[in-house]
Amino acid sequence: MRGKLSMALLGALALLLVIAGCETDPAPEPPPPTDNNPAREEQDTEDRKAVVYQMMTRLFANTEDTNRPWGTIEENGVSTFNDITDTALEELADLGVTHVYYTGVIDHHTMVDFTDYGFPLDDADIIKGRAGSPFAIRDYFDVTPLLAEDIDHRMQEFEALIDRTHDAGMEVIIDLVPNHVGRGYESRQRPEGIPELGEGDDETVEFDPDNNFYYLPDTEFQVPEEHRLPDHEVPETADGHFEEVPAKVTGNDVFSPSPSHHDWFETVKLNYGVDVGGDGSEHFDPIPDTWHRMLEIMQFWAERGVDGFRVDMVQMVPVEFFEWAVPQVREINPNFRLIAEIYAPGEYRDYVERGGFDVLYDKVGVYDTVRAMTRGRSDGRALSRDWRTLSDIQSHMIRFMENHDEQRLASPQFAGSPDFGIPGMMVTSTMHTGPIMLYFGQEVGEPGEGDMGFSTNDGRTSIFDFWGVPEHQKWVNDGAFDGGQLSEEQQELRSYYQSLFAFIQEEEVVRTGYTYDLDWANERNAQGYDDATFAYIRHTEDDAYLFVANFDDADGREMRLTIPEEAWAHMDRQMDADYEIEEIFWGRDDSYAFNGADVADPEDPQSGVRVTVGPVDTAVYRLSAAD
Repeated sequence: MRGKLSMALLGALALLLVIAGCETDPAPEPPPPTDNNPAREEQDTEDRKAVVYQMMTRLFANTEDTNRPWGTIEENGVSTFNDITDTALEELADLGVTHVYYTGVIDHHTMVDFTDYGFPLDDADIIKGRAGSPFAIRDYFDVTPLLAEDIDHRMQEFEALIDRTHDAGMEVIIDLVPNHVGRGYESRQRPEGIPELGEGDDETVEFDPDNNFYYLPDTEFQVPEEHRLPDHEVPETADGHFEEVPAKVTGNDVFSPSPSHHDWFETVKLNYGVDVGGDGSEHFDPIPDTWHRMLEIMQFWAERGVDGFRVDMVQMVPVEFFEWAVPQVREINPNFRLIAEIYAPGEYRDYVERGGFDVLYDKVGVYDTVRAMTRGRSDGRALSRDWRTLSDIQSHMIRFMENHDEQRLASPQFAGSPDFGIPGMMVTSTMHTGPIMLYFGQEVGEPGEGDMGFSTNDGRTSIFDFWGVPEHQKWVNDGAFDGGQLSEEQQELRSYYQSLFAFIQEEEVVRTGYTYDLDWANERNAQGYDDATFAYIRHTEDDAYLFVANFDDADGREMRLTIPEEAWAHMDRQMDADYEIEEIFWGRDDSYAFNGADVADPEDPQSGVRVTVGPVDTAVYRLSAAD
């Protein structure tokens, strides 16, 4: 498995880099001879490529394996801040992680009864899952008691986790959910002098620039009839009613007192001065009250040592707010990092250039196409096109093969095997200069199986339920965090990820180099090159690497790969000279000598460098002048 894993992963790496110049015409044209990494000067100052490890914090170190659907916290267990030990964090750092994204830290609605500790009893009719959605915030100035051992000292336990994470050499990312809060939001921990959200609102109008919420006057909120509740130990508050008069507008812009169970009915939308339900007009002068309230929240967490936010549903909040707020947050920490969850490509550049975001999700584009290629439903031309449309902001894109919203690679709903994700992960990690994100358990092939309660058996690990994550738990190994229960194949898979992350952080070519897409020159005539393959070059002044990926899970490829004249010019290397390639990632005995002019004709199937890749395989070659 090791050799296959290596080759497959190298292929994935290749796929991500090749994307830079592909055309979809019947007669492909070479990509323009422009810099595919305009941000290179900025990137040259970086000494590592960021690897963000997302963990569902309440699940990460849970060792309970009962896994009863709709199980209680006592039945199915929970991971606490204290369970994430120095050893666990040192192992993540050794894996190559640079930033830990702790999902579900801020206090959110839950069906668990914490009234003995002064918390209100949340209404089950506006909660998704027994544990609750981490994005239905109950108190922005507190951490959830679900993650605390000593609930009265929960903030101190989280701050100790921040310190442990920093001591392990990693930075801390948590969620900011600026578009909405939980339907029963009530901050009991807000600092003195900070008003409560909504306390001064005029509830008789749908929209007022200084209201924190949008209202539906003369209406009453109606709980969706289809709302799923536990099938045992049903909370006493589950009576099909939640009192909210007038009804507030639901988080996903539903201007109805009766949202459906498919809507974000457990949340209410925040008002940033945009008449969303009316004419869409913007009222930013004077500064709307919500801007001040959200800035106070951002500053609160920056002052506690958090290093950045993963910002939920960014495009639903006006960029003008971030343009105003982010510089003020960075007065506390100049290096405060912002990761945008965003699905509106037309707005990407605004949130980078005006909003101050460091990186943006590349879900609508590279993720979707790599996923489709992994399943045999797309090709390199589409990947090249998606990558090229972002060529000027590549260093600002964060790429991934899994996160809490997407299906697990190993699930039947996606690839069915973690091995099949190797080409995509290599491409995702190496084709650009920006960071990558890994979801906990991905590195050991967690498939996300099981009907977990509110979350059905849909290929995802639940963010709503209490659950043990079985394959990940084998690495946790009863709190030893040493992988002692992993199979040999799982150990090899995790070693692959570790090798990949070391490679992308240590190799300047990957961290800072330029990309040249070879797909356009090979898609029509190259021997052995087809819709399931992808190739590209990464290069600096001193080095050049050739990446090749094969997404076919049945057959390998013996190909002749064209390196056209335009590629030699892009690399600033003489074409009519002797070169050699040598495989460097897997350490295979695979090398080949050639003259550049002999491999440069896209119209000749026999003109090309000889490379070999197996099924779901990759290869990375160093290209150098022959001795």
